[in-house]
Amino acid sequence: MKQKSHILVLILILFSSFIFKFYHFDNPIADWHSWRQADTSSVSRNFAQNGFDLLHPRMDNISNVQSGLDNPEGYFFVEFPLYNALQAGLYKFISFITLEEWGRLVSIFSSMFAALFLYLIVSRHSNKTIGLFTAFFYAFLPFNIYFGRTILSDTTAVMATLGGIWFFDLWIEKSSKPQLKAKSYLLYVLAIIFTSSALLLKPTAIFFILPIIYLAYKHFGWGAFKKWEFWLFGFLILAPFAWWRTWMQQFPEGVPANTWLLNGNGIRFRPAFFRWIFYERLTILISGYFLTIVAFFGLYSLRKLKEWMFFITFFLGSLVYVCVFATGNVQHDYYQIPIMPSVAIIFAIGSYYLWNFKYSIAKLLLIICVILGFYFSWNRVKDYFNINNHSIILAGEAVDRLTPKDALIIANYNGDSSFLYQAKRKGWASFQNPIPIMIEKGADYLVLVNPTEVDLGFAKEYSVVAKTKEYVIFDLITKK
Repeated sequence: MKQKSHILVLILILFSSFIFKFYHFDNPIADWHSWRQADTSSVSRNFAQNGFDLLHPRMDNISNVQSGLDNPEGYFFVEFPLYNALQAGLYKFISFITLEEWGRLVSIFSSMFAALFLYLIVSRHSNKTIGLFTAFFYAFLPFNIYFGRTILSDTTAVMATLGGIWFFDLWIEKSSKPQLKAKSYLLYVLAIIFTSSALLLKPTAIFFILPIIYLAYKHFGWGAFKKWEFWLFGFLILAPFAWWRTWMQQFPEGVPANTWLLNGNGIRFRPAFFRWIFYERLTILISGYFLTIVAFFGLYSLRKLKEWMFFITFFLGSLVYVCVFATGNVQHDYYQIPIMPSVAIIFAIGSYYLWNFKYSIAKLLLIICVILGFYFSWNRVKDYFNINNHSIILAGEAVDRLTPKDALIIANYNGDSSFLYQAKRKGWASFQNPIPIMIEKGADYLVLVNPTEVDLGFAKEYSVVAKTKEYVIFDLITKK
């Protein structure tokens, strides 16, 4: 395939993936993993409404569910809020698109650039056809179609990681040529910016800089440790992350419990761990069964690539990450977002091998595996777009319409912030205390969705503001 043809195919892949990710683009944040999306978008909404205080990110949920400590300010210290600043900043600049839609656009563009960086990286270390296959799989795997448009910083972190690898690779090449050494430092700075941003966006990006370490060793051997540029690179990508993690310890009430993500339930290396990761997630959800055949050929033919060790670093980083964050990866399927570049690469290598096999039956096998793999994967993923409880949307609209903007509400949803987010109010997402104590803490209204007879019993003590079969709102201040 000629150079122009490669470029046209790449543009078609990127443009088409952009269009595909507009599926249910205007959904409210009430679909799959809405809790984590609501928390993320809540921080962005607070930036847009109250100013961009990046050092004190706040969400609407002021309960103690996440940290175990009372959190009256609603602090939310996880990743550094680069993603939130971008989402809120774009919304403030162009507000005819909703805040939630801007969040999805940030993720969609991040996904597109991630596919582009993958194409550039893989093409450089194998060939352009494998690069196109990689971009294709990363762009169109149903798992990525959904998570490439969710309001989460994970896809943006993947993009930043791949950007860091790409610019570091270019810098090493040009820095070894005396006539280009001075000009190469722009690439060096870009590599630092992208990689440090990746770590700030998601600390787990540390597992995916193995390709950078490999590239340094490949070009300079152990002599890389004698070069000040590598020591400075390491310091500058780690220092912002270390500073942020130190800073956030001042606000323990806003730091969600997270050590359980490692091996909190003791599942690591148990039979259930391998079943969930390698069968339920990789084989069924991501590969749709049939793409595992392509992956097998990818592993088989990997050694035929001249720079196969470079790609091994992607797979090794993914494997170590999944094993270290064992409980997180088993409990949350979105934790597999960081390994998707590695998945796309192995599918691409297998596809290239089958497409160029001397017997034409291999091409037919590839086409069948891709079609069926996408089909069965989509059958799992398509339900992720569903709004499973419309009542929280209706209740949220009613709260926003019937209560003061500064009201504090109890939106009991078992700790899930999704319901509270729809109400556009600060408050509690659970009954963390008896109601009289929560009233002392400032609760003004109680909102319940899909109320039962027991729920309606609160009407004996508190005035009913509104009641339908979908929700009931109680005024906690005006007693009957």
